[in-house]
Amino acid sequence: MKLYLQGHNYQYAVEQILLVLFPEERPEYADTPFQAAKNACRSTLTVRDGVAVAETELHRDGRTVSACSEAPAPDPSEALVYDRTLQRILKQSFYKAAVQLLPKRPDWGALTGIRPAKLASRALEEGLTEQEVTERFLHEYFVSPRRTRLALEAAKAGLEIKRSLRPEELSLYIGIPFCPTRCAYCSFVSADVQRALKLVDPFLEALDREIDAVAELLPKAGTVIRSVYIGGGTPTTLTAPQLEHLLSHIRSAFDLSRLSEFTVEAGRPDTITADKMEVLRRYGVDRVSVNPQSMRDEVLKAMGRAHSAEDIKTAYEIVRKAALPAVNMDLIAGLPKDTVEGFRYTLDTVLDMAPENITVHTLALKKGSRLIMERHGLPSGEETAQMLDYAWTRLEAAGYRPYYLYRQKYMSGALENIGWCRPGFEGLYNVCIMEELHSIVALGAGGSTKLTDPNTGKIVRITNPKYPYEYIERIDGICQEKEPMIPFFRALFR
Repeated sequence: MKLYLQGHNYQYAVEQILLVLFPEERPEYADTPFQAAKNACRSTLTVRDGVAVAETELHRDGRTVSACSEAPAPDPSEALVYDRTLQRILKQSFYKAAVQLLPKRPDWGALTGIRPAKLASRALEEGLTEQEVTERFLHEYFVSPRRTRLALEAAKAGLEIKRSLRPEELSLYIGIPFCPTRCAYCSFVSADVQRALKLVDPFLEALDREIDAVAELLPKAGTVIRSVYIGGGTPTTLTAPQLEHLLSHIRSAFDLSRLSEFTVEAGRPDTITADKMEVLRRYGVDRVSVNPQSMRDEVLKAMGRAHSAEDIKTAYEIVRKAALPAVNMDLIAGLPKDTVEGFRYTLDTVLDMAPENITVHTLALKKGSRLIMERHGLPSGEETAQMLDYAWTRLEAAGYRPYYLYRQKYMSGALENIGWCRPGFEGLYNVCIMEELHSIVALGAGGSTKLTDPNTGKIVRITNPKYPYEYIERIDGICQEKEPMIPFFRALFR
């Protein structure tokens, strides 16, 4: 769609709402005066006499619609409030125009961004009541009543965890970029172990060096570790001896006396063995992910997975026999070859297994994934919404509650990912990273450190190389790049 911006340069705000409401479109910018075309949008902003007015004119598929939205103009000297207000009314006007062309109103209304719960929790912390937050979501962002309740529930769970945090605490993430095979929906940089076996040991040697470097920096910065999360890739692609080496090194290098959560993504059932689970138990891992995504063999095959639904059940039993305290199971709504009835079977089967956490994702067509290139056999956005509605009803009835929430670009039906748990089993790391509650120090390939100032919301990022080979080659520089953590935290605690 050609975008014509008049009176403003809030390009990203207009692109965001465009992609949420018309995910098949891609923004284009014309260097000529506005011309009504088959697919075109004119977004206009005026600020006059203390009032900001946004107008949107949409031309699409032979139809022309328009709408406007206005608000009192904030003081331009308050830059953050000023920008947020103007971007909000631009999105509102686009939404009010676009819904005249859509078959149904989207559940998340004009709300963009990946953290709806953060918007709700910020409002609660500013002193708004739950009813006032509800009214804001319903009438300013046009969010459906059900999604508004979801955002509030996740916000309240996040605030509970926030109250448990202390200023000097942070979380540690360690990325293991290897998988047995690559899933069709995956865009993460992870190496197929069969082809990259020669890189595993050199990668672990480089990771040892980064662990030692960061372990030396954290005490100097005055910080302590509250949670550890080992993700990937699939960390249990490593052998039992390799896992033991890694976990032993983590335990000996870092002060974990304040640790309240230690998670390892076992993820793929074809990597779960009794000896690996025994290693995890022995080193204090208390939360493991066993991620079926689907319990239907035809869907697993379409995803590129080399295991069956029966293998998932076997892997789950292995984890339970190891007496690990909490298990998370990930499901994805909207997978290729899946149906509403098939997803219901998957969810019911997983509920019968009774894990402490169930995360229900919506399929996102990510750049770099095989699915975005093929796009066949995918359920419609409406069918995906039915899958999520069924999950919501069944999970609540079974005693689970939503505790974290996020959205992504190009999600089927413009929906969401929800973490559900039994009370008392909220994943602290998941909430901290989604709601940006404290700093996450990331090690390993693809790790992205986020140094967070909770007072200002400012975030400093330090990103490791994505590819294992590049990570190994650059390990000296990677260790040095973590040194700015010391002045950052010292200034924070001053």
